[in-house]
Order: sequence, then structure tokens, then C-alpha cells
Amino acid sequence: MDMSKSYKAAFEEYLPEIDIVFDRFHIMQIVNKAVDSVRKTQQKNLEKEGVKTMKGGRFLPLYNYENLDPLKLERLEAILQANKPLFIMHSMKEQLRLLWCQRNEEKAREFLIDWIFEAISVTNELTPMYGQSSLAPLKKLAFTLMRHYRGILNYFRHFITNGKAEGINNKIKTLKRQAYGYRDIEYFKLRLHHLHNQKHQLVG
Repeated sequence: MDMSKSYKAAFEEYLPEIDIVFDRFHIMQIVNKAVDSVRKTQQKNLEKEGVKTMKGGRFLPLYNYENLDPLKLERLEAILQANKPLFIMHSMKEQLRLLWCQRNEEKAREFLIDWIFEAISVTNELTPMYGQSSLAPLKKLAFTLMRHYRGILNYFRHFITNGKAEGINNKIKTLKRQAYGYRDIEYFKLRLHHLHNQKHQLVG
């Protein structure tokens, strides 16, 4: 599941014996929100100084580093060089992705604890230099992961994700967008039964 408080509370109340596994996709989604929050703050600060380096680079820090083509990589590196708080936030994001590569739960626990303490430490270290709001999202993220560490580490007991469910949800959203919605709910249900046989493509 995702980190919804209501979902977590419901399962803890009615199924207390089961392991809750927080989905890695949603964890990284929270991480990317923190990255984007730092980017927004730093972009405002730089624009006040007349620096436009970050303009047009909204999504670049959110991509996986190894998936960037040379042009985007060059653009990202220019943005990160111009802004140390964003550079730190991006580096911590990329480092956290290595959590899922750990061999077992024990190694993952050590990795996660080290990451959390490093995130808090670097935030405290840079706050006097760059201001309270510069890396506040990183510190908030560290405490969020600390509160949910058990559900994060349960991944290494069960190795399950919501990947298939998220894929189906995306197909449903695409189907709805292409038809601009469905007035006949029964027809919509019939279309859903053949969802995996449908191939979507851009036209026009």
C-alpha cells in the first residue's frame, strides 16, 4: 500500500498480524515531491537575484540520472552546479534509490538508518548558510521515512510492489482520456474487460 494513514490504521486494527509493505513507487513519489519542493524554493531565490539558470528545468531533477540523454544530462548538471541545496537534495534522492538494491533486510536497515541520519545532518549543517527553508523538505522526508521504516523494510521480506496495479490504473486513465469520459457505465465496464487487449497510440 501507499503511506496513507487511513489505510495503515485500518489494517493495523482489523488485520494486526499481517505485514504492511509500503510500495516503493509511492515512496519514491514522496521523495520526488521533496526534490521538487527544494527546486521551487531555490528557483525563486535565484530569480530574485536575476539568475535564470533553472528556468525550464522543472522535471530534470526528477528523472533517474542514468536515464537522461546527453543534452538533458548537461542541462541538469548546469542547474545543480548553480545551486548547492538542490544538488544535495538530488544526490540524496539518487542515493536513496540504492536502497532497493540491498541484498537483504539487515543490509537495507543499515542503509536506511545511515541515509536518514545523513539527511538530517546535512540539513542542519547547511541551514545557517542557506536558510531554514532551503533543505527543510529533505529533513521532513527523513523523519517521514523514519516513522514508516518498518513498512519500508518489509519489502525485503516479501519483495512485492503495486507495479501491476499502478499499470492497470494508468491504462484505465488512458482509456477514459481517449474517450473524453463514458456516460454509459455498463459500456465502460465492458471496455475494461478488454483493457489488456487494447493498444493505445497517438493519432493526428
